[in-house]
Amino acid sequence: MKSTHRNFSFYLLFILAAWLTSCSASTEKKQAEEGNQVVATTASKTILFFGNSLTAGYGIDPEESFAGRIQTRLDSLKKEFRVINGGLSGETTAGGLSRLDWFLEEEPYLFVLELGGNDGLRGIALTETKKNLLAIVDKVQAKYPNTKIILAGMQIPPNMGQEYTEEFKAIYPAVAKEKDIELIPFLLEGVAGNPDLNLPDGIHPTAEGHRIVMETLWPYISKAL
Repeated sequence: MKSTHRNFSFYLLFILAAWLTSCSASTEKKQAEEGNQVVATTASKTILFFGNSLTAGYGIDPEESFAGRIQTRLDSLKKEFRVINGGLSGETTAGGLSRLDWFLEEEPYLFVLELGGNDGLRGIALTETKKNLLAIVDKVQAKYPNTKIILAGMQIPPNMGQEYTEEFKAIYPAVAKEKDIELIPFLLEGVAGNPDLNLPDGIHPTAEGHRIVMETLWPYISKAL
């Protein structure tokens, strides 16, 4: 009788041990799955907008800039992309080239280059502007070959003369062709020169102007993603 009791007790202990082992394994599996889910939901690819005051959203709230609006649209579409606004007011292509390394500490999935407008307004040598744009693209491609690059074309008023203006405009398609990257012919299409869509300075878009710029950008962004 005692032997039967001992056997039954041993059987209960065996069942309990097996149950605890099963629970522990299930818990570990659940935790691992939850951990993977956290990684999947928090990990996001980066879109870097690298430019001057146009990118920075001079004179308006950051959320209303075209970069901020791109982030809002991506969020509404539940796209796991994080927008980094690398715009700096007054930036030239030379300045952009000198500060680029700091922004390349993290690999961008998409790099949108918007520089050169200040070069043109200051009458900087066109050869210098083109050389700097090429160098920026080279640096990104050398460090991150898989990063997609979009070049935002820019135009300037004919203050520096018609010849300079036309040659400035031609820089962007030339760079895009040489480096085999996507080109937006003119970032400010439908906005430049319209007083209702620009701040009193006549150069920087209003919030509504940025909305239109965002719509110009979006087909290129969507295609790249």
